[in-house]
Amino acid sequence: MVKAVVGANWGDEGKGKITDMLAREADIIIRFQGGANAGHTIVNDYGKFALHTLPSGVFYRHTTSIIGNGVALNIPVFINEIHSITDRNVPMPNILVSDRAQIVMPYHILFDQYEEERLGGKSFGSTKSGIAPFYSDKYAKIGFQVCELFDGEGLKGKLASVCETKNVLLEHLYHKPLLDVEELYATLQEYRDMIAPFVCDTSAYLDKAIKEGKNILLEGQLGTLKDPDHGIYPMVTSSSTLAAYGAIGAGIPPYEIRQVVTVCKAYSSAVGAGAFVSEIFGEEAEELRRRGGDGGEYGATTGRPRRMGWFDCVASRYGCRLQGTTDVAFTVLDVLGYLDEIPVCTGYEVDGTVTEDFPVTWKLEKAKPVLETLPGWKCDIRGIRKYEELPENCRKYIEFVEAHIGYPITMVSNGPGREDIIYRQSALCR
Repeated sequence: MVKAVVGANWGDEGKGKITDMLAREADIIIRFQGGANAGHTIVNDYGKFALHTLPSGVFYRHTTSIIGNGVALNIPVFINEIHSITDRNVPMPNILVSDRAQIVMPYHILFDQYEEERLGGKSFGSTKSGIAPFYSDKYAKIGFQVCELFDGEGLKGKLASVCETKNVLLEHLYHKPLLDVEELYATLQEYRDMIAPFVCDTSAYLDKAIKEGKNILLEGQLGTLKDPDHGIYPMVTSSSTLAAYGAIGAGIPPYEIRQVVTVCKAYSSAVGAGAFVSEIFGEEAEELRRRGGDGGEYGATTGRPRRMGWFDCVASRYGCRLQGTTDVAFTVLDVLGYLDEIPVCTGYEVDGTVTEDFPVTWKLEKAKPVLETLPGWKCDIRGIRKYEELPENCRKYIEFVEAHIGYPITMVSNGPGREDIIYRQSALCR
């Protein structure tokens, strides 16, 4: 059976913890899109880790972790990340890398930095990891697949052709140093030696695994609102963040994805620019940021302070719909225990009209939140394992959110650890 774990919102919903938790029953975990531009934070018996490329199931010895063909693979970052966990006594995971995955080239990172610099105040808030230039080249058909690293002369000829066009931009648009073909070729030889032990036809491997009835997890990066088609364009990422893309990015049939676990935070957060209707500011935001997550709400990759907001039913309902949600995992609920009252965004006011539908970006930028306030529960809920034992106001909060998004909340996370989870039978499933 194939399950997908994806985000409903702007990313940073807690997908890493949910994937790590579900991986206990999985045989294979696959990263199917994105690159090292975002991270998943994991807390387990080995400690606290921020993963960027590795799937969140690498801490289990019984699993195989796969980097799918849809991933933007930064090979040195990938290798360093493996060392970062094995150096902390995590057993070497079993990892496979698709021979059709494409490589983040050194110049992709440079072009990302140069373009943000050129745009100045109109920049996209990029993590400067090379992701947009990478996907631009992929779809312009001038990217490099992992398998091309093993084609010596063909690789060198293609490099020369690509560098010719890149150097025109470097010289005349960015006024930066030019690329050297021989230097790049030598770098790619190093990349080839680094990645060679992991490379295989992962699509064929997965086809066999599906036929054998293996349990497979697809792990998505970021969330619905960062999808280039359905998100807050243009302040989005460059690969599809939807569960449907998991079939493409992993190389499996779409009908094999039987369950979509969509992760929602019990409040909202976002890194980077773009519309964020329920956003809060000042001391109110700072206190939620400081209390949030495990050690505060800061980007796992960038370290940037996350923008904070109240739970957004409009954005979350839309996000769950686009993901094809079968189950909602509701995370970091324990963080809200300090509040006397908890506002929830249940609608948007756009030009004097209230809507519960998520609008296109230019309308979204004019939207104001319509808030309803619920009573808080004013206590620590960590350690609770049964839904019925949660405070009444806490249960009412969950059920209020569930009714407004229209998708079943079947998992409630009330702490950072693997065991901090409450399974629940949603009223929507009965």
